[in-house]
Amino acid sequence: MTHASRSETPPILHVDRLAKQVQSGDRRLTILSDLALTVFPGESVAILGQSGAGKSTLLGLLAGLDTASDGELELFGESLAALDEDGRARLRAGRVGFVFQNFQLLPTLTALENVLLPLELSPQAGAEARARDWLERVGLGERLTHLPKQLSGGEQQRVALARAFVTGAELVFADEPTGNLDPATGERIIDTLFALNREAGTTLVLVTHDHALARRCDRCLRLESGRLVEMRHEEVSA
Repeated sequence: MTHASRSETPPILHVDRLAKQVQSGDRRLTILSDLALTVFPGESVAILGQSGAGKSTLLGLLAGLDTASDGELELFGESLAALDEDGRARLRAGRVGFVFQNFQLLPTLTALENVLLPLELSPQAGAEARARDWLERVGLGERLTHLPKQLSGGEQQRVALARAFVTGAELVFADEPTGNLDPATGERIIDTLFALNREAGTTLVLVTHDHALARRCDRCLRLESGRLVEMRHEEVSA
């Protein structure tokens, strides 16, 4: 996206002066402070940072799964501070997808049923055919009836990718999507993630330790001392 087109397009996600503190015993710990971020439709943004820097906390705030201590956060042009938990859930429904490090598949549901789940929360015509199609896109058309325990880690993450994209989500959040996978499997998951992202034209925001994954994104940011710092791609080492 060019600078000119950015100025003409409303951001999908806008953050200003975001702060998050938590109570730890008799101390109040600051995790994030005075943080700013703007993400436009179609962008892919990677957030890097050391373990404990607050990356997952930030992702939860951006997605409206947690609430900030201070600052402004707008998702799809709506202020999350103005919405209660149910309101935030309604805003996300069908528009936001998630990919987690530990896959977050329901163990008693088949691959097909796991992918169908968000469609049942946001009903659409032809839901089962749509879920089957997305599982075929990630190479699991023959594994529809398998439970998560019958799938490898890479296969489980491909189910999770299909689930994230099946609703036609405008924005996908990914939290360490290759973190529980060996390097070769992780590389295949990266390829699948970006192929799906290109095909769907989705906005992607991910947090990761994986520099190879970060370099595939349009922008890379580093979270340090509670703030985000823009990085040049050449600064993202192998």
